[in-house]
Amino acid sequence: MAGHNFDFVIIGGGSGGYAAARTAHSGGLSVAVVDGAPELGGLCILRGCMPSKTLIESANRQLVIRHAEEFGLKAASHGVDVRAIRDRKRTLIADFAGYRQGQLEDGRFTLYRGAARFLDAHTLEVMPRDGSASFQITARSFCIATGSEVFVPDVPGLAETGFWTSDDVLDVDSLPKSCAVLGGGAIALELAHYLDAMGCEVTLIQRSKQLLTGLDAECSDVIAKAYTDRGMHVHLGTHLNRVSNHEGCKRVEFTAAGEPVTVEVDQILVAMGRHPATRGLGLDAAKVATEKTKVIVNEHLQTSRPHIFAAGDVCSPLDVVHIAIQQGEIAARNAARLLAGKPVDESIDYRLQLFGVFSHPQVACVGATAEKLRKLDVPFLSGSYPFNDHGKSMVMGETAGFVQMHAHAKTGEILGACVVGPEATELIHEVVIAMNFRATVQQFMAIPHYHPTLSEIWTYPAEEIADQMAESAA
Repeated sequence: MAGHNFDFVIIGGGSGGYAAARTAHSGGLSVAVVDGAPELGGLCILRGCMPSKTLIESANRQLVIRHAEEFGLKAASHGVDVRAIRDRKRTLIADFAGYRQGQLEDGRFTLYRGAARFLDAHTLEVMPRDGSASFQITARSFCIATGSEVFVPDVPGLAETGFWTSDDVLDVDSLPKSCAVLGGGAIALELAHYLDAMGCEVTLIQRSKQLLTGLDAECSDVIAKAYTDRGMHVHLGTHLNRVSNHEGCKRVEFTAAGEPVTVEVDQILVAMGRHPATRGLGLDAAKVATEKTKVIVNEHLQTSRPHIFAAGDVCSPLDVVHIAIQQGEIAARNAARLLAGKPVDESIDYRLQLFGVFSHPQVACVGATAEKLRKLDVPFLSGSYPFNDHGKSMVMGETAGFVQMHAHAKTGEILGACVVGPEATELIHEVVIAMNFRATVQQFMAIPHYHPTLSEIWTYPAEEIADQMAESAA
């Protein structure tokens, strides 16, 4: 098997890679996908979004039972069946993954099951998973969509002591009595929520001075308080010093607020984010530039080699699925333009920057934060409103958190928003739609909202900003 030539070859069959493949096929290109993972489907389906949210649904219901008395109900949890939770997850994920596998194998493109590496800017060597002889394929253009892998910090004793990653938590049939979660981003907060709800004593150890680095600090404050109130131990602004085994436990030694702290737990979960999976791709041979392990792309998703594109976590400023899909589609359309001798002119717009965390309470944001607007020297006004003074959330007993909105001080266009509280990952989409159509706070206020709903809380910050604008204009 040698000399197979294509218009467009995608390395990686996850969400971004599949989006690039189907788009390129629709554009009339001959397409091949090379995927060397043990299972087809990609991170989101197999080990990310879908399995974690399946487990979190069980956690959410456990919290409902915990608070039953508040609603006049006599209910109690008689324990959890982690194996049953795991098996439900496996059934759902097998269905999702099977559907994606069918899409990749339906004949629209050639699928190679193996690892790939560049030999030069137009040639890949494919090492089949079945152990058969490697072979070469060539293409006029490529898309690198190999995703990301778990980041493991270099902490003395960590490797020798042993630890879990998110992959392990998502597929075990029993849980430890106590766990130290290293990290404070989305993965750490979501899995801490799950572990706590399942009855595990959780210690959260975050290097930064706030949870969810990059978001406004008020968001972190709400989550830190909510998790502390639930009984979790939250340590911020830490430095990990050493990890070791000690009398049947795992000992984590770290510094917090200048003071040494030691915790002993049954298990350690490393949840300090992910980094681009570019090892072994031979990017140097193709002369594709990287920054550390991340592939550098322009607004057209082109790498330093114009015919080689990239999409998804391997190059993205934000590792989320909807952006990976958008990147894959744009990369494929631009590749088709390039091969047709047309200008490569479609750009990706990161203005909306939609992001969500399925913690409890949830967190979601869209657009620019206040800090970013200040850095860009954009004149803006902000409005906010707490859930503890909002009728529907009070009725639900979900009063932790708030909504916040930012708008241009002169035009009133909504520039960003965040929500920490009940159903945040659903509520954010109202503002996403408004921002997509570049709505102003005045236009937003004119939209009818049913009462009583969680959604109507957004009208309060919009009204606050509109009033500020009216006062300044008077």
